[in-house]
Amino acid sequence: EVGEPFKEEKAVAKYLRFNCPTKSTNMMGHRVDYFIASKAVDCLLDSKWAKAKKGEEALFTTRESVVDYCNRLLKKQFFHRALKVMKMKPDKETKKEKEKGKAESGKEEEKKSKRESGKDEKTKKEKEKKKDGEKEESKKDETPGTPKKKETKRKFKLEPHEDQVFLDGNEVYVWIYDPVHFKTFAMGLVLVIAVIAATLFPLWPAEMRVGVYYLSVGAGCFVASILLLAVARCILFLIIWLITGGRHHFWFLPNLTADVGFIDSFRPLYTHEYKGPKADLKKEEKSESKKQPKYDSEEKSDSEKKEEEDGKTEATRNSGTEGSGGERHSDTDSDRREDDRSQHSSGNGNDFEMITKEELEQQTDEEDCEEEEEEDAESRPSHEKS
Repeated sequence: EVGEPFKEEKAVAKYLRFNCPTKSTNMMGHRVDYFIASKAVDCLLDSKWAKAKKGEEALFTTRESVVDYCNRLLKKQFFHRALKVMKMKPDKETKKEKEKGKAESGKEEEKKSKRESGKDEKTKKEKEKKKDGEKEESKKDETPGTPKKKETKRKFKLEPHEDQVFLDGNEVYVWIYDPVHFKTFAMGLVLVIAVIAATLFPLWPAEMRVGVYYLSVGAGCFVASILLLAVARCILFLIIWLITGGRHHFWFLPNLTADVGFIDSFRPLYTHEYKGPKADLKKEEKSESKKQPKYDSEEKSDSEKKEEEDGKTEATRNSGTEGSGGERHSDTDSDRREDDRSQHSSGNGNDFEMITKEELEQQTDEEDCEEEEEEDAESRPSHEKS
């Protein structure tokens, strides 16, 4: 025979009922709450009964002691053991799922064939790059922040178990004990008192009745004014929008109906946006102005490069002409060569790079002419002497 539960057992069961994590499901046509045995044991080991008081021993010291105590609660019908039975899907649903799987597999095969045909045209390096990209995408999909495919949870139902014993593990136990929580009790008590006070309104003192009347009227006027403002702001927006042809968007109290706090719903006072052709032109001009400096700098750089190249070519030409003039005035070949070396050394290294083949040929022709003139000059005195 099972006797009535003691106060301590009721207290432990009540603590377990409100602190142990539970889930709800259907059992024999009724909505029930159930819990798992291992979580119940952990919950009681963290309770005040697992801590020893002065001059007393702790009620729960090990998991085995908790299991023994829960067996006592089970016998006194605070909860009972249940059995999970997985629901079998009907044949129609299984056939539909198979058909969907086949269709999806066929589409995937077609996509793979197209990808393979495209890959054959490309080089092996591009294939390796694509494979690396696919691996990185698969890794990104596996990260916890990315959305995954919906996992189908297998449905189950509960049935009473034949062996009513409390076991530590993944066993399921359904609650029979359903006490009233203190919060629900307090809320119900306040509601009952409010209803009784409202029904006794004629018996209230005159001053309280007048005060409540004015408060109710003020609250009603406030709610009505907010509703009128919400309608008026929409009408004002439509009028301005129609008059300006949709160019000006003016909202009075834009956050009045937004999901914000009471004070934030009245801030800002208004918002105005211009959405006309000028605004579009300004946006385009801004975007172009941002791009133009880059192009101007590039053009300037190109022009400067060209000017520098032209300057270098002119300098080389001038150096060539000056060298030819100086060579004529020189008396000997050694002096002429020294002058040329000094002129070339005074110029930059870029001067040698910018001299063309035609200029070199001209310089060689001029040197040959000068040598012939010098030979003629030397031969003339000898003829005169003879």
